[in-house]
Amino acid sequence: MSLKAVMRVVNPFRLNTDPKHCGYPQYELSCDNNLTVIHSKNDVKFLVRSINYGNNTIRIADSKLDKNNYCSFPNNFQLLEDWIGDLSSYRNHSGENVELTKQIVFLKCENPLPAVVVVNNNYIDTAPYCNGSNYYVVDGGFSVSDMAIGCKTELSSSISNEVVVNKRNTSYFDIHNHLAHGFELSWLETELYKRKYNCSIDYSNEWRCGDRRTESESIVRRIVDIIAHAVLKFIFGTPFVVYFLNYKWQRRHLSVYNSIEEFLHTQNNLSPIRYSFREIEKMTQNFNNKLGEGGYGSVFKGKLRSGRFVAVKILSKSKGNGQDFINEISTIGTIHHVNVVRLIGFCVHSSNHALVYDFMSNGSLEKYIFSHEGIASLSCKQIFEISLGVARGIEYLHQGCHMQILHFDIKPHNILLDENFNPKVSDFGLARLCPLDNQNLSLTAARGTLGYIAPELFYKNIGRVSNKADVYSFGMLLMEMVGKRKNIKADAENTSQIYFPSWVHDQLSEGKNIDIETTLTDEENSKVMKKMIIVALWCIQLKPSDRPTMNKVIELLEGEVDCLQIPPKPSLYQLDKPRELVQEASCSMNSTIPSLTLPR
Repeated sequence: MSLKAVMRVVNPFRLNTDPKHCGYPQYELSCDNNLTVIHSKNDVKFLVRSINYGNNTIRIADSKLDKNNYCSFPNNFQLLEDWIGDLSSYRNHSGENVELTKQIVFLKCENPLPAVVVVNNNYIDTAPYCNGSNYYVVDGGFSVSDMAIGCKTELSSSISNEVVVNKRNTSYFDIHNHLAHGFELSWLETELYKRKYNCSIDYSNEWRCGDRRTESESIVRRIVDIIAHAVLKFIFGTPFVVYFLNYKWQRRHLSVYNSIEEFLHTQNNLSPIRYSFREIEKMTQNFNNKLGEGGYGSVFKGKLRSGRFVAVKILSKSKGNGQDFINEISTIGTIHHVNVVRLIGFCVHSSNHALVYDFMSNGSLEKYIFSHEGIASLSCKQIFEISLGVARGIEYLHQGCHMQILHFDIKPHNILLDENFNPKVSDFGLARLCPLDNQNLSLTAARGTLGYIAPELFYKNIGRVSNKADVYSFGMLLMEMVGKRKNIKADAENTSQIYFPSWVHDQLSEGKNIDIETTLTDEENSKVMKKMIIVALWCIQLKPSDRPTMNKVIELLEGEVDCLQIPPKPSLYQLDKPRELVQEASCSMNSTIPSLTLPR
């Protein structure tokens, strides 16, 4: 018995045995052990449960899942909108997009979690139905920062949007059965399918596909085409030049689009969701609330269906075949850390590129450390905690991932603060990936922002480019956080204060007071500021080999200031041998270091 006899397979779907003009090539079905299957771009096999041609939906289920075995878990599958052709997780109903499918995540924990943790976090325990299993199911919209200690994300799958994923209303018995039943995706019945890929049974009971014009209609069509061609050749002249220029412009943008699409198709471990441009317009209310604007484009405030607020960055100009967009996706699209901004999703639609992030209600660090009217200043404790958080975020990028991520644009504007002033490193448009064991990087041009770029990016004789470039940028950032001013200030009252790091080094070395525009209420705060200054001075040493690693920076910030030694004065011309960051083990709390008294 043929597959068509079991399941009605018509436009836009096709069988792998159909003539090549039948159906839509990416909607190809096949028969596997008398079961109808369809494959995703990443070759994940799904069973076709049903096709509803009335509302343009197909119901599919993961083939790895055994309905009668509750210890069988699905494949790791990230639902992108066009994962097969243009099948979508949304269906248009009376002009509104109805969400059909959502993501769920399986967490794997080292040990069984206490019941109170399971209940409070809405985790669904698989153990009652799969003995000895330490897997827990959560809604795909959960915050990674709230993940229980000892747990990690093992896989992601799709489930019907009607399923309520929480401990109070659902058991894993329900989840497993819903997964086995499958989830729906939708397609749009376009004229292209009806005309070009139309297939049907003809009068002779043969399966016939393709354009169904009659022979006479085809002849008339051909004559019209010949006449039109002759007329166009006669009058084409100048308009041809316009057409050619327009063609070249479209090809350039198509090249960028193809480069990005090729990258996305080769990535199997991306966690962000792919949105359509229409969804981006809807979540931003047609780009109604602009948060900011820069050389990269504009950022708008948006809101997801769940009520969660997001920041949507619309890239106005993509660099080098969309390389900045690819950089962003390839770095933070695969990682999670409390001090790195989370990429929720993205959109690629022709020349329109968008990135969707968690919304940071307190904006960038820049407006807090430089004077802005109506902005409350940060306390000494807040400044220190923010600096420590940024250091941890950068250290994670350097050593906490399967690949080393070099940011190359650490500055106050790219440090975002959430509602609790927790810092998040953002903007990975200039980032580069390299193996963990590769300490040197070859760059064809300097990258970053003036005032924060490490000198080796300009002067090759200083040293090779490595993760120490981010250490230098962090040191310049740290110095500005302490001084609450730009490191280079041409209108300074005293010429010696124009370059702040040089001036503050002289003050420290001579044991003089440092006039900083901040409020210090006790000696402890004074020590914290002194520690941040000394660490910053070490970070901005001229030679990369003299700078500490980010892991060492965190150790110094968390340690005692009395054990820190003042480094050589930062200079573009001083190439002395490096000095030790910390004194030997004999260092005591009574070590003599020039005191730093910061007046109110």
